[in-house]
Amino acid sequence: MGSSFAPTVGVASTHPQDMPREHADLPVWNSENWFYEDWQPGHRIRSLRRTIAEGESHLFNTLVVDIHPYVQDQMFAEKEGMFGRRLVAGAFVFSAGLGLVATNCVNAFSYGYDKLRFIKPVFIGDTIYTVRTNFDKKPRYEEMGLTRASYEVFKGEGELVLYCEHLQTVKYRNPADFEGLTESGTS
Repeated sequence: MGSSFAPTVGVASTHPQDMPREHADLPVWNSENWFYEDWQPGHRIRSLRRTIAEGESHLFNTLVVDIHPYVQDQMFAEKEGMFGRRLVAGAFVFSAGLGLVATNCVNAFSYGYDKLRFIKPVFIGDTIYTVRTNFDKKPRYEEMGLTRASYEVFKGEGELVLYCEHLQTVKYRNPADFEGLTESGTS
């Protein structure tokens, strides 16, 4: 199944002024510079897989002061918990799962998340991957439109563990094309 979406990762530069020109003109790896007009509803991508290790799970819990026994107390999780082993915090699954498909677009800014659901537990040692599906877009502000995509995080061989929808504001390539179409009706 092919895609008509042209690759954008590592194909352009932001041309920073504070480095040698020969470096500034190089394409930036793991960064994109697509605009609102480039967003294609229906386009899908899949991430690489990532196994969640005990150390990173524990570090995340320490950083956010999540000391719930299901994620921090091995004895509780094994003897009293309903899963028989420690969970990975849902907030970490959310962060890691979205990070797997983050493309670092310099023209897009997170507006928020809707419909966040933790569907199944993730355990230390589980391997996750993410599928992002572009849903829709609409003109919103004078300089930026709003896009919406779903993120589905799977573990193992395809068990859905997390779902959410990500809203982003994205710069227009040519704001004049959207005059009169924005939320306020003016540009």
